[in-house]
Amino acid sequence: MSRTLISALPLLLIACSGEGANSQTTTMADKPFKTSVIADFDSPWAMTFLPDGRALVTEKAGDMILFDPKNGTKIPVAGIPKVDSAGQGALMDVVLSPRFAKDKAVYFSFSEERDGLKGVALAKGAFNQASDGTTKLDGVTILFRASPYVDGDGHYSGRIAFSPDGKYLFFTNGERQKFDPAQDPKSTLGKVLRLNLDGTPAANNPLSAKGFNPAIWSYGHRNLLGIAFDKDGRLWEQEMGPKGGDEVNLIKPGLNYGYPKVSNGSHYDGRDIPDHAPGDGFEAPKVWWNPVISPGGLLYYSGDLFPQWKNSLFIGGLSSQSLVRVKLNGEKAEKADQWDMGARIREVEQGPDGALWLLEDGGKSQGRMLKLTPAG
Repeated sequence: MSRTLISALPLLLIACSGEGANSQTTTMADKPFKTSVIADFDSPWAMTFLPDGRALVTEKAGDMILFDPKNGTKIPVAGIPKVDSAGQGALMDVVLSPRFAKDKAVYFSFSEERDGLKGVALAKGAFNQASDGTTKLDGVTILFRASPYVDGDGHYSGRIAFSPDGKYLFFTNGERQKFDPAQDPKSTLGKVLRLNLDGTPAANNPLSAKGFNPAIWSYGHRNLLGIAFDKDGRLWEQEMGPKGGDEVNLIKPGLNYGYPKVSNGSHYDGRDIPDHAPGDGFEAPKVWWNPVISPGGLLYYSGDLFPQWKNSLFIGGLSSQSLVRVKLNGEKAEKADQWDMGARIREVEQGPDGALWLLEDGGKSQGRMLKLTPAG
């Protein structure tokens, strides 16, 4: 549904879906959780919870929705810039400011076209809901644009995470299916970036003295679709590899993660890529998959509802239609569980009560929102 159409609907009509109130719950014998279907969205991409338990949900075509899981109310959020959603383009990540209680700032990413070329942009606006329920982001500002913009519709990445101290914003730029930019010191493509909260490059980034773009934190990445900090402040990242070789990486400042010079996968046309090897000068993944899982979102779990899963990463599987758990132990990571979810999983989020919330990436539904709670 386009933003124009949904905004034109009377607010009462939008609010009467009631999907949360009539959710369906199933328990699978082979899963340690029960799955409740909470709502259905139009190709959702990401979600984040507000302090009051409501959620902001982004949809591929460019809509942001304020959703109340308690009663199924959906309200469109106005103020989103025009999104180029062709191919892998979308209104992408959405994350609240570390100072949301004071500044009401919502950070989000999206793909756009400028002068015939395309790229991923980082933006923020102030959350504002009027007394009649209408909702918008005020003062939306573009904080950062990937460099350079190129042709094509793939590998935007666009994931956002704030450092635990709330001082910095980490932003992923995919290599846009162009391979070489991931190793180009001047390009932000194929990189993890560290920015100030206003979108400017953070001071003392590790490679700026060597002539790299001053925003770069790490490089040699492909399509970075998830980043998350653990309880000790380590930054973990997952990325979709080529044919084989999906990865979970521990991101450290200034390191080269190898793509496209090395990878545990191969090019889609069958050409070989040298595997990671000790002493090759590149940082190898902590965990990798072949066959692939096609990783979507990434969550570091810190809740109490599933105490046995604390200090785990959860990954949404797209082509694998799965939920994947990776167990962490300091700087080490190992595969733990992979559950068949029967649909492409784009996003994994932790709810206020510690439940796991998933977004399906279309398929059997437009894109259902699922809530996972303990089976017992």
